Amino acid sequence: MKKCMANFSSSIFRQQFPILAQFVNGKPLVYFDNAASTQKPVDVIDCYQHYYQTSNANVHRASHALSSRATTAYEETRQNLKNFIKAKHSKEIIWTKGSTESINLVAQSWGRKNLQPNDEIVLSYSEHHANIVPWQIVAEQTGAKIKILPLTIEGRIDKTRLEETIGEKTRIVCCGHISNVLGRINPIADVIGFAKKYKALTLIDGAQAIAHLPVDVQALDCDFYVFSAHKMYGPTGVGVLYGKREILEKMSPYQAGGEMIKSVSFEQTSFNDLPHKFEAGTPNIAGIVAFGAALKFIEVQQLAALAQYETNLAQYCFAQLSQVPGLCFIVEGQPDIPVFSFTMTGHHNHDVAAELDSQGIAVRAGHHCAMPLMQYLKIDGCIRLSLAAYNSVEEIDKVILALKQMSHQSLANDTAAMTNDELGQLSPQNLQQVGYKASEAVNKIQITDTAHSLNVDSILALFSKAKSWDSKHREIMMLGKKQSSLSAELKTDQSLISGCESKAWLIHQKNEHEYYIFTGDSDAKVIRGLIAVVLAAVNNKNSEQILTFDMQAYFNDIGLLQHLSPSRGNGLRAIVNKIYQIVEE
Repeated sequence: MKKCMANFSSSIFRQQFPILAQFVNGKPLVYFDNAASTQKPVDVIDCYQHYYQTSNANVHRASHALSSRATTAYEETRQNLKNFIKAKHSKEIIWTKGSTESINLVAQSWGRKNLQPNDEIVLSYSEHHANIVPWQIVAEQTGAKIKILPLTIEGRIDKTRLEETIGEKTRIVCCGHISNVLGRINPIADVIGFAKKYKALTLIDGAQAIAHLPVDVQALDCDFYVFSAHKMYGPTGVGVLYGKREILEKMSPYQAGGEMIKSVSFEQTSFNDLPHKFEAGTPNIAGIVAFGAALKFIEVQQLAALAQYETNLAQYCFAQLSQVPGLCFIVEGQPDIPVFSFTMTGHHNHDVAAELDSQGIAVRAGHHCAMPLMQYLKIDGCIRLSLAAYNSVEEIDKVILALKQMSHQSLANDTAAMTNDELGQLSPQNLQQVGYKASEAVNKIQITDTAHSLNVDSILALFSKAKSWDSKHREIMMLGKKQSSLSAELKTDQSLISGCESKAWLIHQKNEHEYYIFTGDSDAKVIRGLIAVVLAAVNNKNSEQILTFDMQAYFNDIGLLQHLSPSRGNGLRAIVNKIYQIVEE
């Protein structure tokens, strides 16, 4: 271990990732979204390009030199991966598109054939949707039932309560090696051993573990182990299913087509041997060959050295995050890998992520494909920072400074500006108290909200002064603060904007001239600001004027879509679609 640490240099390691040298929103990129996908080193990028420049051909199916070269590189990666995870046979390595497809393959190929009514599938509360939904589908198909393993207060599977969930009816236990939200190493040796007591199979989702821990599938003695290349410095679109040979031999193919057959006639078809019977069609050859370069890259860098450096980062980051006022970790204690999930008092998760993005800091906010875990923890979502060995203490310090600046903002600044203080929160009841009839109440809400006199020209003038995205983002947030809020009774399923990751609502009224007046609200200030931008273009217009207005050109003139994150861009489109749906009724 000491030799590994002596040979490892984070700065030299970082230099091998060209994407990290860029500026985002005028600031040096800080990439803290590694649990979603790691960046790619030059070796992997060059290997991918080199394959297409020198060896592009289909594998296994031709007798010419290019095919032979491609097949050799393709199968060498399988052999190297077999050694990397210490599998017994290379035939136990199945190529897929990712962890998700690997789990679906097992659920459909093994589950549909072997599960019976009232058999039990055991999952845990910390699973990614990819290790929940496939099992829900196969449970519905077979009549099997799903049971859930509870967690400790630190977020690990509670090994003292396994007997409450795993029993005589258990047929398979599926759990993550490490949670993508909590960063805790689960006691999978205990889970696997307990499952074996009842002759149940085990599937371990190793998507978050494979880049951080040495994995020995024979020592674990699990029946299936799945992961994706893109979370371990490899290309996207490449996944792995490890399965014990004797189990895979008995499973039917998941998909049918070329490569997975021995012979085909209209009377019958015989299937190929492992691993090819599960690899129908032309695979992602370039991606798999480049994945081989990623494996060699990790081997050269030494996984133990990377892991030790990440442990040091995790300790430092946890200590610094713990000093941020108003920051609340969603479970207790320091994570086992540098994955930190938390909320910020007084700030919506998406507002925090948007503010960090404006400073060139990439983090993730939301439910992280773990809605059942959010429900279990009684939260709507959280912010996640996830680090890799190319991240640094200096980057952590930059993020901590930004979070502290946000936490020190006055709560008064988070209150939406009101044009009439005596009205308080906009609600029919409050308006009636100051002299408006119930029938006029909703109408007054819209009129009050448009008192800022925003229109297309004023919005364009506002954003023309903001030259950088950081400045534009600030203007959006200020617009969000100035938007009046809707009361709870106006936030209905009917007014909910579908397609917004943050909750958002839109109500409307038409005046005597058939002009629409809209008012919107959201639990995220950035969405409130985007609502203000959209409403400036549609309020006090009739349906024809709204439908013929060039919203795309408007957004381009402001400079929004090229800077908004995909989730925020989808939210913006959802607001517009809701308005179109209303005026077209």
